[in-house]
Amino acid sequence: MTAEAEIVASQEGGKGHLAESWRAFCEELAEAGHILSLPSAPLTAIDQAEGLRYLSRLTCTALNMLVESSDPDFPRVFQLVHETAKIGADNPDNLYQHIQVRGDNAYRIWGKRNSVPYLSIGSKANRYAIDGTMVSTGEIEFSDVDFGPDGSFEIIASKVRSARNWLPMADDTTILMVRQTFNDKSVEVPAELHVERISAGPALPDALTPETIEGQLMASARWVRGTAETFVECSELFKTETNRIYEGRDQTAWYKIGGDPKIWYGHLYFELAPDEALVLEVKPPRCRFWNFQLDNWWMESLDYLHRKVWVNNAQASYEPDGSVIVVCADRDPGFGNWIDLAGHRCGTGLWRWIEAEAFPVPRCRVIKI
Repeated sequence: MTAEAEIVASQEGGKGHLAESWRAFCEELAEAGHILSLPSAPLTAIDQAEGLRYLSRLTCTALNMLVESSDPDFPRVFQLVHETAKIGADNPDNLYQHIQVRGDNAYRIWGKRNSVPYLSIGSKANRYAIDGTMVSTGEIEFSDVDFGPDGSFEIIASKVRSARNWLPMADDTTILMVRQTFNDKSVEVPAELHVERISAGPALPDALTPETIEGQLMASARWVRGTAETFVECSELFKTETNRIYEGRDQTAWYKIGGDPKIWYGHLYFELAPDEALVLEVKPPRCRFWNFQLDNWWMESLDYLHRKVWVNNAQASYEPDGSVIVVCADRDPGFGNWIDLAGHRCGTGLWRWIEAEAFPVPRCRVIKI
């Protein structure tokens, strides 16, 4: 065989190999679909349709994170979660931003605070594709950050402390998770955020190789399956205590899957007939922020762009004694703070207290409308 023929044969073999890689990616991704047919999964049209959409959204999210934004030497700020990409009871009052990093690098994060009332950055070991966890390796909240006169800030993220504003990382840190929490997104201005690597490293990204993209695609497929399974397991857990706040685990369970250690999480599972409503009542303690939201079975927040599916401390109407009543129903019952079920007969929900002096568990009861 001539040298030219050997090159052509090699190229043809490469084409076949890459076609097999794509097929392997698609087959691995397809495995995530088993969550739709789990015995515990709801079979209603809306829940199954949302489940199928959920898997497609997770796929988009995974490709954005693990292909387009994956290089820890050239980090970029991107939105992993937003109004059309929802994971793990995402907060309608939040702007979520993420940065892919590597634990042995050091990074400079800078920008301006503006008027967002609560802003935290957590360094996480993202193991959703391995064991369903996203353990915190460091946290910083902006009430503990030194700012310039104009609201500017600079934070160093690294394993070894080298600045007053420091975000700790560990060897297995893979992602920085930013939570900007608003009382009213329509009037409060998000923080401006930038990032750069400051430790030694390459001047330019490496050229893409077949091995690199193959690894990224397979990691994306595994992440989709791992993430889907993690939160389905949560829904199944909450279902054991229907129509009440789930108290079967302590708060550390939620921190292990990506939660903010300054937040108390009160998850629930609801199941209601068309003429029923779920009523939650509690007297809020002194706290930085609170809210309640409804989510579907897959733990996606419901459509907060077009429906009133959540309420927070700034929006709520209060009773004369300072308590708050939240009513989850198909229509406004005429009392309390109405939360729209948005056509769902079952699903999940979440109550948050942020930096609260106490953590009262809201009382829940089902009433006829």
